[in-house]
Amino acid sequence: MSTEGSSLNVLFAGESWIKHTIHMKGFDQFHSTEYEEGAGVFLERMARAGHDITYVRGHEISARFPRTAEELDAFDVVVLSDIGSNSFLLPDETFLRSEKSPNRLGLVVDYVGRGGGLVMIGGYLSFTGIDGKARYGMSPLADVLPVTMLPHDDRIEMSDGVKVDVVEPGHPVLGGTPAEWPPLLGYNRLVPKADAVVVARTGDDPVLVTGEYGQGRAVAFASDLAPHWAPPEFVDWEHYSALWHSILCWAARA
Repeated sequence: MSTEGSSLNVLFAGESWIKHTIHMKGFDQFHSTEYEEGAGVFLERMARAGHDITYVRGHEISARFPRTAEELDAFDVVVLSDIGSNSFLLPDETFLRSEKSPNRLGLVVDYVGRGGGLVMIGGYLSFTGIDGKARYGMSPLADVLPVTMLPHDDRIEMSDGVKVDVVEPGHPVLGGTPAEWPPLLGYNRLVPKADAVVVARTGDDPVLVTGEYGQGRAVAFASDLAPHWAPPEFVDWEHYSALWHSILCWAARA
């Protein structure tokens, strides 16, 4: 791979959730709560590839996601995965106390313009998302991402599997990985911008799109990095690590 040996400082946000379950057994019921993370394989593989990963979980964004340009500039690439725009735009001080606070997504826009890298990975709370709740099309990131987002729920659920066609097999974002991908089980439907490059698609819908913004780069990956849209066949694919390593390196110009 042309990017072999590149080591990046990566800020990864999202891919965590809390489940509160009601168990009903006849007359009686009780509740249980579970905390889960979905990016374990991705984070472990990227750390093994030599990258320094700072992981900000969904419930930590208000407290830990960078609030200044200086903090963001410590990273080569920012990755957002399955975490909606409200988590950035409604920090505790604003939502709970009506205090002004930095626009975290506006800071990311400026960061990319200065030469930073941005990767958004699909999911139920990526792009527009389930029931339109991710709302990135109404956020500052709409200008940076290489895709236009739908104004409504953008999920395409394909329980029988989605075949991905790599239409630009020589694009450096792929790092020389094979054009034959394992099937996926769904994705966010996106519209590529006129100046973007669609590297992979399924039918008429883009799956992997690259773009430039100012001095920086942005990548949209319309499907998931983990189940359920990314089934075990994709996560266990022998080229999974190399593909994501190359995507990160391309976004960071490494």
